[in-house]
Amino acid sequence: MPAPLVLGIAGGTASGKTTVARKIHEAFASRVAFIDQDSYYRPLDHLNLEERREVNFDHPDAFDSDLLVAHVKALKSGTSVEKPVYDFVSSTRQPRTVAVNSADLILIEGILVLHMEALREEMDVRIFVETEDDVRIIRRLTRDIKERGRDFDHVIHQYFKHVRPMHMAFVEPSKRWADIVVPHGGNNEIAIDMLVGAIKARLVKAK
Repeated sequence: MPAPLVLGIAGGTASGKTTVARKIHEAFASRVAFIDQDSYYRPLDHLNLEERREVNFDHPDAFDSDLLVAHVKALKSGTSVEKPVYDFVSSTRQPRTVAVNSADLILIEGILVLHMEALREEMDVRIFVETEDDVRIIRRLTRDIKERGRDFDHVIHQYFKHVRPMHMAFVEPSKRWADIVVPHGGNNEIAIDMLVGAIKARLVKAK
């Protein structure tokens, strides 16, 4: 049986990388194992909610990278994994997990998946999703206020203190590792259709 094809999809916060990953996922349905880096934030149960909200979630150290890499390796070997569940409202990991079975296509999505060398080495195709900064900040504001229980001042404070500096230091430089750069995020239907076509060809060739 051929080894799974592993795709890494990176990009800045609210760049549309999750949308790109979702559309690829939909094109292949049950043939996909989806791993989102956001699920691998370190547990913060030892901190109160106010302290958790001040953690720099855009720094590589915020993630349990060893567990993430171990799970990708397990999926590549045909073994299922128990993916953590992270709650963005309480800013900590939940006690339950979600089973992810190995599949023909393994999708790894997150802001720093191309920054992590150990994770890059597990990928066959590396994708960077690029969107204008003003579009990303507006999307982030809307998402964090509506979906994650943040207020306007907190989102702006976090953006200038953590998000923007970490984007410049880690996320944007990781674009150099990409095989494919997708401009205009999840709205770029032409690029996504081309990606889906190329992936299908790779999977057929691997059989």
